[in-house]
Amino acid sequence: MKDEILKIWPEINWIKNPDLREKVLQCWIYAVEKSVLTIIDLETIPFSLLLKDCNISFMNHKRTAVQLSVDIAKRMQENFGEKINIDMDILIAGAILIDVGKLIEYDKVDGKLTTSKAGKLLRHPFSGVSIADRFELPPEVQHIIAYHSKEGDLAKRSVEAIIVHHADFVSFEPFKE
Repeated sequence: MKDEILKIWPEINWIKNPDLREKVLQCWIYAVEKSVLTIIDLETIPFSLLLKDCNISFMNHKRTAVQLSVDIAKRMQENFGEKINIDMDILIAGAILIDVGKLIEYDKVDGKLTTSKAGKLLRHPFSGVSIADRFELPPEVQHIIAYHSKEGDLAKRSVEAIIVHHADFVSFEPFKE
């Protein structure tokens, strides 16, 4: 399973800290094993059940959000230098994990994707933090997962969480009707 996850998530290898990299990988292995979805499904299912006729795959959206996060952070570091402190490993780990909880939100009924009972009761930021905590990811990563979505709008986001939040929505909003 490890090789399969790394094949769909090569960005995991961007994390320089080996312990953090392994924990992120273990989160994804766990989520796939607990999900009704397969790794192949992740490459083909729509990234959101909230969008009618969504033709952007889960992994396409996820990887785009991670790549945008890194691009934004690098540009900010180039332009602001020592005036901004961005932990790239935390940013990348958080960006990769923001939607790991979505794997628990999906269900298949009569071959069709739907929202699971767990998904109706707990949105993915909550289940994602639960998964991350299970593998002892640092609070800074859990913060990004928890506050990347609308649930974080009333909270004070870290700089990494701000970047990931905006990268996620930049790759979501244009597809809303």
